[in-house]
Amino acid sequence: MLSALRRRFVSLPSTAPRDRRAGFTLVELLVVLVILGLLVGFAAPQVFKFLGRAKTDAASVQISRLGAGLDLYRLETGHYPSTDEGLEALIVRPADADRWNGPYIDKASALLDPWRNPYRYRFPGERAEYDLYSLGADGQEGGEGENADLENW
Repeated sequence: MLSALRRRFVSLPSTAPRDRRAGFTLVELLVVLVILGLLVGFAAPQVFKFLGRAKTDAASVQISRLGAGLDLYRLETGHYPSTDEGLEALIVRPADADRWNGPYIDKASALLDPWRNPYRYRFPGERAEYDLYSLGADGQEGGEGENADLENW
């Protein structure tokens, strides 16, 4: 009996009106895409600004950490590495460093700033006992924002 009822209802034509608005129209999809485009247009510059600021902050922290490594180097050897020895003296023992007990930093990639440029080092320094700095995103002296130089002095 149950199967007879099923056959009867399945074969009956549907009397419910069909909803012609079951999906989205092309105009509705285009409006949504325009709205999303506007949101991305307003939000993307802010995201890039925060990303640039994060790299600048990371470079400042790395300069501080390299400075701590240089200070430990000086404490153990009695002097800072020369300009010619450079920051590599924190990883590889220089010839004149008798009491070198390094490495003073974990990896060579720490000698590169967040923009993949090497940190600049000078001893004796012109502005401090030693000068340790990054030229920023543009790799040139001066600049503003993300292109500004970051120094230890």
